[in-house]
Amino acid sequence: MATASVATHDTAHDHHDHEHHDNFVTKYIFSTDHKMIGKQFLLTGIFWALIGGLLSVLFRLQLGFPDMNLEWLRPLLGGWITETGQLDQTFYLALVTMHGTIMVFFVLTAGLSGTFSNFLIPLQIGARDMASGFMNMLSYWFFFISSVIMFISLFIKTGPAGGGWVVYPPLSALEQAIPGSGLGMTLWLIAMTFFIASSLLGGINYITTVINLRTKGMSFSRLPLTIWAFFLTAVIGLLSFPVLFAAALLLVFDRSFGTSFYLSDIYIGGEALPNTGGSPVLYQHLFWFLGHPEVYIVLLPALGITSEVIATNSRKPIFGYKAMIISMLGITILSFIVWAHHMFVSGMNPFLGSIFMFLTLIIAIPSAVKVFNYLTTLWRGNLIFTPAMLFSIGLVSFFISGGLTGIFLGNSAIDIQLHDTYFVVAHFHLVMGSASFFGLVAGVYHWFPKMFGRMMDARLGYVHFWLTFVGVYMVFFPMHYIGIAGFPRRYYSWTGFEFSNMYTDLNMFVSVAAIITFAAQFIFLFNFFYSMYRGRKATQNPWRSNTLEWTTPIHPGHGNWPGEIPTVYRWPYDYSKPGAKEDFIPQTVPLSATPESNLPHEQELVKLELEIMKEESEALVANEAKES
Repeated sequence: MATASVATHDTAHDHHDHEHHDNFVTKYIFSTDHKMIGKQFLLTGIFWALIGGLLSVLFRLQLGFPDMNLEWLRPLLGGWITETGQLDQTFYLALVTMHGTIMVFFVLTAGLSGTFSNFLIPLQIGARDMASGFMNMLSYWFFFISSVIMFISLFIKTGPAGGGWVVYPPLSALEQAIPGSGLGMTLWLIAMTFFIASSLLGGINYITTVINLRTKGMSFSRLPLTIWAFFLTAVIGLLSFPVLFAAALLLVFDRSFGTSFYLSDIYIGGEALPNTGGSPVLYQHLFWFLGHPEVYIVLLPALGITSEVIATNSRKPIFGYKAMIISMLGITILSFIVWAHHMFVSGMNPFLGSIFMFLTLIIAIPSAVKVFNYLTTLWRGNLIFTPAMLFSIGLVSFFISGGLTGIFLGNSAIDIQLHDTYFVVAHFHLVMGSASFFGLVAGVYHWFPKMFGRMMDARLGYVHFWLTFVGVYMVFFPMHYIGIAGFPRRYYSWTGFEFSNMYTDLNMFVSVAAIITFAAQFIFLFNFFYSMYRGRKATQNPWRSNTLEWTTPIHPGHGNWPGEIPTVYRWPYDYSKPGAKEDFIPQTVPLSATPESNLPHEQELVKLELEIMKEESEALVANEAKES
């Protein structure tokens, strides 16, 4: 089966010489090759994941051990350790702010979508590269500039931004409010402007590439679910990130030009400010119009990766391919009309709140469809527990447990009690943060052979998975109980309230678990960089997968295929097909080459397929005769 002849072709945007002779700068730094740009996003995302994780360890030390002397951290934190050896309270809020910003935007958006959308879209749809290589390069370098500015803000005298990762005004709009509202907030806004530009450039490129550059035979009904996920993620980003830009721009006006979009009736130190007529709730509407779609900008690529990994390692067709696509389309649409469930306590009309509650609970339906289809694909499959498969199953687990708590928070009457408690922190860290992080790691383990031509060590992958999977639940599951008890998030210390003292031991447990889970990521880091140079050399198709990227050479050059691009004849999930000679049939194998396994409707297509192949062959002979 795998030796069947494969028809190939070149698309209109291809050129005759696909060999690019690049120097070091054009190959590794200012590259226009989508694969190298994907690796740049990945390495930058890994750097930010370390920074974001380290910040969380620092504030967990404060929360778990509020009376601990942190003098030993003075060489790292300098003046942010007080004379009594405690973490400065203002800096604690900055740590929480930067942790959220880094993990949501720089790791789970740029690091996940930027990496795999860039790396996989041309490879899986059969394209030489993105629609615009130059725009793709600009997308990464705007992200890099954003990263540099955000990194610099960590070291300024007044500290980085300190208004929470959502940077609500009036706290973020008044430079005199707290040190974290000064220069650090200005740098945050500039960095996010560059980040939004990067996301929009990338999104336009992804959408254009998927629509226009699919190889022959690659209809939308034959796209891998990864491509559907990346495509719809780009659509969401393209429609929602401009709204965040508008919110940030108005915030800059309020901060620097005396406007009052978000400010009114503000008193500082007993003195009234001149601002009147603004509303901080306006900012909340603008922010969450991006903020909730952002949840799915983060989640959908991870779910797409999980679909591919689970189908491949279950050796079964993905259950409900069309239902998976429809559910992702439903999530895409509904994600734009549920944002106000973040604002149930903002004083909105209860009738309006009930509408958003209804829409929020409805979005659980397409999410449940995806979970059901994952479980059904796993059911009675010939499971192969690679590290990627384990992390994908872990994602499904987090998606279920974190999603169930979302039903509580989607109910406005209950949310009023739970809002801004650790119950919310636990919910979104499970369903969005940890689930998406597991999708990112699963993608790295699965496509590492295609990225670097070598295999990661599976034994280290298993250790990494179990430490991380157990650690995540040990960190976030207890937080639900702390949140139900009513303790609010972003508080510097637990010891100032009598009702929260009973949870001191539980909070200490959470902090220890968080530190161990963070330490476990260094196993992944060692495995990643060691395997890049010393790992076992990969074969062309190590996972015996069906999608097009595994038809390229082990080290594909710029242009991906050395000859013509293969033609696609079937969907990407022909695994363990009854009657087939092997348990996988790549998309490039014609139906006429597998008569023993064709279904009745496929058998009807064979005659049409043979006619097309005959016409192509005659056209090729005619062209050769004309050229000679």
